[in-house]
Amino acid sequence: MKTLPLTLSIWNYDHTHALVDGSVRAEGIALNVLNLGVEETFFRMVRHREFDVAEMSLSSYSVMASRDKPPFIALPVFPSRMFRHSCIFVSAKSGIREPGDLVGKRIGVPEYQMTGPVWIRGILQDEYGVDPKAVEYRTGGEESPGREEKLKLALPPDFRVRPIGPTQTLAQMLADGEIDALHTARVPSTFYTRPDDVKRLFPDFVAVERDYWRRGHIFPIMHTVVIRREVYEANRWIARSLYKAFVAAKARALEALNATFALATMLPWQVSAVEEAKSEMGADWWPYGVDANRNVLETFLRYHHEQGLSSRRLAVDELFAPETLEDFVV
Repeated sequence: MKTLPLTLSIWNYDHTHALVDGSVRAEGIALNVLNLGVEETFFRMVRHREFDVAEMSLSSYSVMASRDKPPFIALPVFPSRMFRHSCIFVSAKSGIREPGDLVGKRIGVPEYQMTGPVWIRGILQDEYGVDPKAVEYRTGGEESPGREEKLKLALPPDFRVRPIGPTQTLAQMLADGEIDALHTARVPSTFYTRPDDVKRLFPDFVAVERDYWRRGHIFPIMHTVVIRREVYEANRWIARSLYKAFVAAKARALEALNATFALATMLPWQVSAVEEAKSEMGADWWPYGVDANRNVLETFLRYHHEQGLSSRRLAVDELFAPETLEDFVV
């Protein structure tokens, strides 16, 4: 049977690896899988549309989805999720001791439109009353100078966002006290090299994140998977085929994690971690599909609009290929 060749760019997650090694195949599709780091994939897909299918920042995708002629359509597949309380860092020179102290401060962020910082700003507003308009944001490279927003933004004037200098880095500025805090997806190098100068806002972040989950049942989504719209429109059937393949690949990973005769990872207490995740969050603690994630997605889209990133409040269902929103019944 003739198959449609498509190139997929995605990081090497355990729950997508079966697509890489070919043990799970998408019906009617010959996948050429590139295991690229997320920053490279996002940059190349947003700027140059290089891949047929790719992992994508949920925020970048939402920015484009709110504009005319969006270039992509998403699958309700979420390769990256993460609680982000651990990703708020403060300078020891800032005097910040609790979330409310962030008001009026200078906060670094690699890109204002990054998904992780969208979640952080929303959580800080909802949980601690820190209005995103009440701080100043400085954007730029965390470890190397010269990072720019992948997408041109047209933010309302009451959001104060400006770039750092051409030779500056956020990690160094945080340690030196030139910014007061950092919202990021990566631990800054100065957290390790200058531990007296860079601290976490929530040192006990696991307990804080567990409490956040228990109160709202929100496990933040970071990334989705998108198809170039012209590829999708020419072959509408691929949305469902790809979605089924991602679901099957994730099932393989869950099966391996649940095995107790040998460890699927190098984590020494993997069995305990899996049992704890199931006890807290259910047997499928990493669900795909819209219905199982509607509350999480609606919360994110509210944050996205409130923070000036989407020109209108997007509806959850309009983000995803309609072929993935319902299933046949026998």
